[in-house]
Amino acid sequence: MKKFIATLSLGALFLGAFAQEGKMVGGTGPMISVDKEAHDYGAIDKGANGTCEFKVTNTGDQPLIISTCKGSCGCTVPKCDTAPVAPGASTIVTVKYDTNREGPINKSVTISSNATNAPEKMVRIKGEVKASATATPASPVKEVSPMAPVEKTGGQ
Repeated sequence: MKKFIATLSLGALFLGAFAQEGKMVGGTGPMISVDKEAHDYGAIDKGANGTCEFKVTNTGDQPLIISTCKGSCGCTVPKCDTAPVAPGASTIVTVKYDTNREGPINKSVTISSNATNAPEKMVRIKGEVKASATATPASPVKEVSPMAPVEKTGGQ
């Protein structure tokens, strides 16, 4: 019986140490949340404004620090603030897509941070860049037959 009580006492002491350690860690830590997983440009004209924003919120209980934001290619340029985001506060990640490239858009941006739930959070941009509505078609080329007579002008 003494061994049983001693084992229970050591078990309680052991569990109590883990509970104290959990308190010292500080709860959940910094946690990242975004207002949307993807931004859909829809069909946009070539040369149109390709800027969009993602609202990033710290839903944890310690400061969130965004270290980098990286686009999946050179045509996708994200901009993020690296100042610590307090618990409950938000920041904006701005993404600029080069709309001078016609065709489908399917790119990603990776937000790297100290978040305990997602140290690398990926968001996407999608849509399609159409030819500009203001573009003028090229002038038709007048073909000249190689057998056509050449008119002489001038007085010689």
